[in-house]
Amino acid sequence: MSIKKPLFSVLELASVGVGSTPAEVFKNSLDLAQKAEKEGYHRFWLAEHHNMKSIASSATAVLIGHIAGGTEKIRVGSGGIMLPNHSPLIVAEQFGTLGSLYPGRIDLGLGRAPGTDQVTAHAIRSDRMQAVYHFPEEVKQIQKYFSAENARAKVRATVAEGVEVPLYILGSSTDSAHLAARLGLPYAFASHFAPAQLFEALNIYYNEFEASAQLQQPYSIACINVIAAESNTEAEKLSTTLIRLMLGVMTGNIDYMQPPIEMTEQLRQISQDPAFQRMLKYAFIGGKEKVKQKTEEFLQKTGVNEIMVASHIYDHRDRVNSYRIFSEVMKEIQAEK
Repeated sequence: MSIKKPLFSVLELASVGVGSTPAEVFKNSLDLAQKAEKEGYHRFWLAEHHNMKSIASSATAVLIGHIAGGTEKIRVGSGGIMLPNHSPLIVAEQFGTLGSLYPGRIDLGLGRAPGTDQVTAHAIRSDRMQAVYHFPEEVKQIQKYFSAENARAKVRATVAEGVEVPLYILGSSTDSAHLAARLGLPYAFASHFAPAQLFEALNIYYNEFEASAQLQQPYSIACINVIAAESNTEAEKLSTTLIRLMLGVMTGNIDYMQPPIEMTEQLRQISQDPAFQRMLKYAFIGGKEKVKQKTEEFLQKTGVNEIMVASHIYDHRDRVNSYRIFSEVMKEIQAEK
């Protein structure tokens, strides 16, 4: 399967390196968004995570406003808002406001995972599990709040009514694929950390898709990890940050991002562990040609309309350079289509 001229975008987690402050991280996020805009990236999405010292993207809507206010044309949105953590009314009000401030540029990606551990999830919203079960209904409720017809309802999100903010369904398993297809919404899969059900989920989405007012044909996004550098050796060194970060996630010992070190035999063994490989199956690490080869293979196999790139790189300049190299890769791929 092949998609003509696939788009490419950024998934920003606002990762916090050791010795950095959230203020510095947010400044770097804006700088990355500005440079991504110039490099031709289509959208810049911010994730929602809580109680994780290595990730500063917890107040997602606030950060979206920060990024949108400092850029001109790149689409900015949530990858995503974890809806069971929130009231649908408040989400509609927040994104309706953003949509009015930055018309035609705001996306609302919705997921049902907590974005944190279960204890913290309970602290965020004690009735969260009830909201998880009602996720499809709450997505529809947000659609209703954005509709002009809701002006006659007793409960209104007046700042959202009639505002153009497209909805996206996020998923890391097959559950949300059914929902995205049934509602006729774009579907984004978290293959950057949960690749196991990528193809099954995409097949479900493509086969079950029903056209809607928002979308006439299926539209799919898949997220990957990319660490690109001037050489394979340099990229491998930069990847030691990611390896140690993911090891902390897998062992429950989450820490700040650490600066890269020379690849050791121990780290190499960790990166080749089956459990690690399953989680980071779609981590494309290398120089431009290697990353391009991996990306072309991924696009050919998945047929997704858009690739979204996450990148855990310690030094901001190295991260900007990685996104620059990947933009060159995608522009070359687009030119060959």
